[in-house]
Amino acid sequence: MPKRALSQHRPWLLVAVIAAVAYYVLKDGELGGLWVMLIKGAAVGALALYALMRGPGGDAKILALFLGLSALGDMGVNYQLELGGAIFLLAHSAALFLFSRNLRPTPTGSQRALAIALLLGTPVMSWLLSSDWKVAFYGLVLGMMAASAWRSRFPRYRVGIGAVLFVISDWLIFAQMGVLEGSAIPDLAVWPLYFAAQFLIATGVVQTLRGEHPDTAKVPKQSAV
Repeated sequence: MPKRALSQHRPWLLVAVIAAVAYYVLKDGELGGLWVMLIKGAAVGALALYALMRGPGGDAKILALFLGLSALGDMGVNYQLELGGAIFLLAHSAALFLFSRNLRPTPTGSQRALAIALLLGTPVMSWLLSSDWKVAFYGLVLGMMAASAWRSRFPRYRVGIGAVLFVISDWLIFAQMGVLEGSAIPDLAVWPLYFAAQFLIATGVVQTLRGEHPDTAKVPKQSAV
């Protein structure tokens, strides 16, 4: 990517990164809670706008819906954990729809195995970490999303790994209910893992869609993210 590509051609990615860093720095500070919540929502909200502005076709709109709902979930969690979780269930459902309609036609055995591990292991681990059936149900939907992302035709080293990072970040949240209660690890690690997950998913899907619709490209190929 050329040096100035992020700022000149991907302004919403730049806004997303700035908002994500700002939230991480300010979340435990003295800035008013409403402002911190809005900054938090702006991080993934900007990724949703990036998907709308850069991604062609219906799949880009579904991606933007997933990211937009995730941004609302990010803010909702600050208000009430259950509210944020309910919104994220809708977000994962949108992502599951996107990935399910873009499954790789001939996955390898290892791709199938990891997808099955994500599908089954995510709700089981969610239950073990929280001992809460509602969290386990959320984990089932999360696992379905992650498994379909790994099985999708989108690049696994972006979208697939992004989905796995999403699962890990949520596991850390669940661990705060039990084994990591009182630990600083979730507070330090959840947001970076989560935002990295969303960034990888957004750019990976958009890059693929733009590669399939070269007529939409307005910048040199080497900066086609």
